[in-house]
Amino acid sequence: MSKGEILEEIAKLTPAERDEIRQRLDELDEGVLTTEEWALIDKRIAEHHSNPKSAIPWDQFRARLDHKFGR
Repeated sequence: MSKGEILEEIAKLTPAERDEIRQRLDELDEGVLTTEEWALIDKRIAEHHSNPKSAIPWDQFRARLDHKFGR
């Protein structure tokens, strides 16, 4: 199956099925972050721990993404 065929078939899947595929792709890509990316993640986690009120709940963040990208 070609990449084009795969992309065509993905469009036909339900949101739950696409989420399952995303999870599997994440599993396949596990551990591919660079040292710099891990350092940035660690830095941002530390910043959050020092100022927990800087974060917003996931549902608010998701709503902002949906609004911005028209989902």
